[in-house]
Amino acid sequence: MESKAKLFGHAIHPILIPFPLGLLATALIFDLIHLIFDQDNLARAAYYMIAAGIIGGLLAAVFGLIDWLAIPDGTRAKRIGLQHMGSNVVVLALFGVAWLLRRDDPHDPGAFPIVLELAGGGLAAIGGWLGGELVERMGVAVDPGAHLDAPSSLSNRPASEDHGAVTRESSRVGS
Repeated sequence: MESKAKLFGHAIHPILIPFPLGLLATALIFDLIHLIFDQDNLARAAYYMIAAGIIGGLLAAVFGLIDWLAIPDGTRAKRIGLQHMGSNVVVLALFGVAWLLRRDDPHDPGAFPIVLELAGGGLAAIGGWLGGELVERMGVAVDPGAHLDAPSSLSNRPASEDHGAVTRESSRVGS
């Protein structure tokens, strides 16, 4: 199933997701370092990373929702997509509550916000796995006819265009 929201021939959702995941994961790491070594500057940086990660996550969610709405009802992909979406909404909520709890003192988050971040980080790993299941196992957001020698997405040619040549070449290699 091809993505419905594309930029320069690529699905937008997977382009955007590394940013919130990286920001939120780094915020958690910075907060853990702060707990161990009492580094207030890292806790303050984590506070702003959480805000940026939530904004990025909400933006990525818009494009993920567009793609999810295009998945046919009654399919495993639709169910897994809903679980992927739900887990990531909870991730954003957990980090959002952690951010709100520390807004009066960003350089000293306390233990509870960090516990929320840990829960969010664990759930983000599950949500990421579900996203991988959608793309790698079920082909959601993958161009029809995709193959190892497909033309560039910038060429405006279909991915399946050169598939016959690849098949012929593959059969020659084996002989």
